[in-house]
Amino acid sequence: MRAVKLLKSTLVLMICGLVFPGAVLAQEKDPIKEPEKIAKVEKMPDPADTPEPKDDDPEVAEAKKVTNTYTNYLEDYKLGPNDVISVEVFGQCPDYCKTGITVPPTARINYPLIREGVFVGGKTTFQIQDEITKKLDEYIIDPKVTVTLDKAGSAHYSVMGKVIAPGPRIMDRRITINEAIIGAGGLAKNASRKKVFIARFNAQGFYERQAVDLVAIERGKIPTIFLKPGDQVIVGSKGFTWDKFFDYLGRAGAARILFGSPF
Repeated sequence: MRAVKLLKSTLVLMICGLVFPGAVLAQEKDPIKEPEKIAKVEKMPDPADTPEPKDDDPEVAEAKKVTNTYTNYLEDYKLGPNDVISVEVFGQCPDYCKTGITVPPTARINYPLIREGVFVGGKTTFQIQDEITKKLDEYIIDPKVTVTLDKAGSAHYSVMGKVIAPGPRIMDRRITINEAIIGAGGLAKNASRKKVFIARFNAQGFYERQAVDLVAIERGKIPTIFLKPGDQVIVGSKGFTWDKFFDYLGRAGAARILFGSPF
């Protein structure tokens, strides 16, 4: 009887030794899988939901200061031939986003869905933006259009009179009268630093003139003067008069060249 009990105990131990290692191996082969993490897809923000920057924000004030140094004269810039603009419709690129659009001599640009195109001559980027928005509203739900000026090509100023290289030049940034004269090669022989004038058309279409004392500017007695698109800088000599300037301008027949784009 003892032999039978001993035999049974031995068989039980052998069976347990075979079963439990297999269970352990099965657990190693089939580890518990952790639930996979699903990446959250962020919703594309709507530009209308972006909070407007506050004027008292130091970063905004600094940005305005830097921007105004170069482009303050473009705040109300009216487009004309050779200007380069870009049009972007939020969420509709690339079909309705166009970059590097050069304004042609007709001042009418082509744009998708607008059969007759868009006339941009004499308009600001904000006015063009509103016009395109209204026309696209027939095809796109709540279009959000942005028009930007990439390059100013129709804004001109001219320097004439007693300078080395007189003539018209493109105004693609803010420029002082001193820079304008230097860009024209500097003062020529017999030029008078106290016989410098700026001529420009006013809102009524009449000439206005402003005398400039370069000596006072260079000595820091008065602030420098920044030009506006269409300005004519005239550098005279001793004996120069305003009547002589108009006589010279009439004989040169340079009005169309000097005053740039009519838009």
